[in-house]
Amino acid sequence: MHKLFKSREFYLFAFIVIFAVLISLINPKFLSYENFVDLLKSYTILGIFSLGVLLVLLSGGFDLSFTAIAQVVQYAVVYYFIAWAIDNIYIAIVASLLIGAILGFVNGFIIYYYRITAIIVTIATNSIYIGVLYVVTHGDLLYDIPYSFAVLFDTKLFTVMNENGAEVGVCLATVLWLLMAVALHFFISRTVLGRSIVALGGNALSAQRVGFNLCFTTLFIYTFVGAMAGFASLIQVSIFQSVVPNSMVGSELEVIAAVVLGGASVTGGRGTVLGTCLGVLLFAVLSNGMTLMKISPFFYEIFTGIVILISVTINALQDIQRKRSQVRVQVEE
Repeated sequence: MHKLFKSREFYLFAFIVIFAVLISLINPKFLSYENFVDLLKSYTILGIFSLGVLLVLLSGGFDLSFTAIAQVVQYAVVYYFIAWAIDNIYIAIVASLLIGAILGFVNGFIIYYYRITAIIVTIATNSIYIGVLYVVTHGDLLYDIPYSFAVLFDTKLFTVMNENGAEVGVCLATVLWLLMAVALHFFISRTVLGRSIVALGGNALSAQRVGFNLCFTTLFIYTFVGAMAGFASLIQVSIFQSVVPNSMVGSELEVIAAVVLGGASVTGGRGTVLGTCLGVLLFAVLSNGMTLMKISPFFYEIFTGIVILISVTINALQDIQRKRSQVRVQVEE
């Protein structure tokens, strides 16, 4: 119990519950099943992004190019599927994962082999990917989306009938996000590669001395982020049935804020999948609650900045406390 009360996840969950109750007192529709599944659907894309960003932050790295990768993957896959009259969601998923993984691998290759700071590399590739996309496409929008793409959104599980007789349920894309979150948790906690990622973020030199392959680990991390970005881009197409070349660019801050809010340290070595998912859920609850309470969306941007600042400050204070405890133990010994 003492460990539970000290965890970031416990306080996040408690805050979500308290805030949900307060919103429901103002607008009872907030706690309806229909609103809940819509809330999850709206933040599924951010949730998938957050899984990749969590892995990067755990390793002590940083990535600001994942939305640019998503935009390139999205446009390329949909454009050629329309041009070649391909209508197969399974091929689309494989293509999205593959192209995203390749673009992410480029980031990892540059970061590791040229020893350039990750944030500089990903800022540069973000500009390159988006710039090339605009030059090639001239900013044209795509609307004739293949019919099969809608299956990720239209397929609903755990369905019930609402008061109007319409079927309401959790869309397949949301279920896939949650399943990926569970798989990532076991990957980080139960596999050698997962532990090497955490070790890399804790102390790269010590991880190398222990015998972890830092080259493979670094390449895997950024390849994974790219693949997650590619998959998230396909989810967005399924939900909105259109492709807008800049629709996801600019949401990096919100994704990073959700992951940091969940307890991930920007210096690496600390973070959990559960905390990340709760961070995403808190943003979803706040955004949806502000809409139901008719609060201006501009306040949401203010909240995002405050959340990042508070979360980083808490992480820094925890690091200071941890170092003091280590010094105290060494002195006593």
